[in-house]
Amino acid sequence: MTHILHIDSSSRTERSISRQLTKEFIHVWKQIHPHDTITYRDLRHSPVPFIDESWIAAAFSPPEQATPELTAALSISDELIDELLAADLYVFGIPMYNYSIPANFKAYIDQIVRVRRTFMVVADGYEGLVKDKKMLVITTRGGSYAASSLDFQAPFLQAVFELIGITDITFIHAENLSMGAEARQESLATARQAIQQFIETWQMTTTLSTW
Repeated sequence: MTHILHIDSSSRTERSISRQLTKEFIHVWKQIHPHDTITYRDLRHSPVPFIDESWIAAAFSPPEQATPELTAALSISDELIDELLAADLYVFGIPMYNYSIPANFKAYIDQIVRVRRTFMVVADGYEGLVKDKKMLVITTRGGSYAASSLDFQAPFLQAVFELIGITDITFIHAENLSMGAEARQESLATARQAIQQFIETWQMTTTLSTW
């Protein structure tokens, strides 16, 4: 049985295309895997706080020096990290804002990228502690940014999640959403096809691994 962590980050609600696509993914997934479990987090309705001075002091203090105040400063971070570690598959809906990611998702990243919890400092750099996970990132973009120097969204997400050990990452980009009705519909059709392919590949891989 697979446990999914599903996160939406769009500032829009019903008009959000990234939310629509992640919702469609979950709907199709549950039809095929009705017994799988899902944790849902909506960063628009329940934003996580930005890290502050207390958080930094607590995160970088030796565990033996933890005080009740320092422990409390990391309570939300601990909750988010425990939630992350409990999942097998991550499904994130992340629109492109100003060539990058929404501020609420950056705040989420800053809470979960934490030394001794999700990565370690080792002799030759860093070691990620979030092992054997798979991530699907569904992005929405007004224009086309494939291989563009202006794409600070996908490369950043790839780098930061690889830092904590998540290296099996699939991106599905719904692009050209502001380039007219025809381009928009073509992009959404391509994204939906990619979602279906992802689910079929997962199912095939899972079946083969049980032989």
